[in-house]
Amino acid sequence: MDFQSYWLLALPVFFGLGWLAARVDIRHLLMESRTLPASYFKGLNFLLNEQPDKAIEAFIEVARAEQQTIELHFALGSLFRRRGEVDRATRMHQTLVERTDLSAEQRTAALYELAQDYLKAGLLDRAEALFQDLRKTDYSESALRHLLDIYVTEKDWQKAIGAAEDLEKATGDSLRSEIANFHCELAAREYSHSRLEEARAQIAAALDAHRKCVRANVMLGGWAQREGQHEEAVAIWKRIESQAPEYLFLIAQPLIDSMRVLGRTPEALTLLGGWLQRYPALDLLGVVFQATLEVQGPDAALRLVREELHRSPSLGALDKFLEAQLGLVAPDQRADFQLMRDLVHAHSSRLSLYQCSQCGFKARAFHWHCPACGGWDTYPARRNAEGEPGTAAARGSM
Repeated sequence: MDFQSYWLLALPVFFGLGWLAARVDIRHLLMESRTLPASYFKGLNFLLNEQPDKAIEAFIEVARAEQQTIELHFALGSLFRRRGEVDRATRMHQTLVERTDLSAEQRTAALYELAQDYLKAGLLDRAEALFQDLRKTDYSESALRHLLDIYVTEKDWQKAIGAAEDLEKATGDSLRSEIANFHCELAAREYSHSRLEEARAQIAAALDAHRKCVRANVMLGGWAQREGQHEEAVAIWKRIESQAPEYLFLIAQPLIDSMRVLGRTPEALTLLGGWLQRYPALDLLGVVFQATLEVQGPDAALRLVREELHRSPSLGALDKFLEAQLGLVAPDQRADFQLMRDLVHAHSSRLSLYQCSQCGFKARAFHWHCPACGGWDTYPARRNAEGEPGTAAARGSM
């Protein structure tokens, strides 16, 4: 009973303290509002009336008159950069960096904003220098990401590898696929300058970084084929089945070409036919169909695509089916079949595109590096053939 009475007596005291604190806060807020220049409220009014350009000019007037409005300087600089007014953003952030009244944290933030200005303006050397300095600050992870983007843009693959490895250590995220691709880029450069040993060393480094790097074996087999080492090329390309069999379509045609030189065309057709059954894909079907048509004739090609059409119905398979039929129909029916085939082929070609899983950019050719968002290995091996039966299920399994 005594305990309850005690708290009943204390409650009015607590309410009184709360009322007093509120009065003090309101008085402080009113005092601060009186010190703000009229341009500040004019800018707010422009914002509320959806007049952003006039609001910006009003806030600039505030920033010039009131040098202590550091946060307003930051906000305006970022706004200028987003609007594409990089010169104004750069001047705003350079002014901040040169001020002597900033704290260490504020100066670091200003340097980070200035580095982003340089990056947006395409002044990569200046941006790189600032981001390198920022690696020792709280902006280390973000600076590393920007540095990686800069090195990829400049095609400085060796520095890109170093930045990616540092970023892995900083974040714990795997960048093995990206690092393997950087080694492949270095390998392609070395090979173009006829430095074959260095090129092969980079391919080995790519596979060491990411053992499922299909691109490395595609390149290595291609080099062996150009040098006339067809047995070695075939052996290298066969490794892709154990890496990522959905990418076998990339080497299907060159593999047939090499095995034809070796006098093993029937073996090649058997091998690719088995791949087609186990890993059905539109591009692989096209290669096997064309080879079967050339070697075994239209009857065998028709049987192949008929089976594929029943097993995995698609516009692409129907296109090949009609193409095979053209060689077998009577002359008086050929014009009708040609018209049907042309219509299906045009529709299938328009829909059968590769689509980046990161940004959605569509392309007719397969890319290791997305030309839109710059992602690596973001293109699934299957074409995004919209409207085909089973497409959604296939996409969900990728």
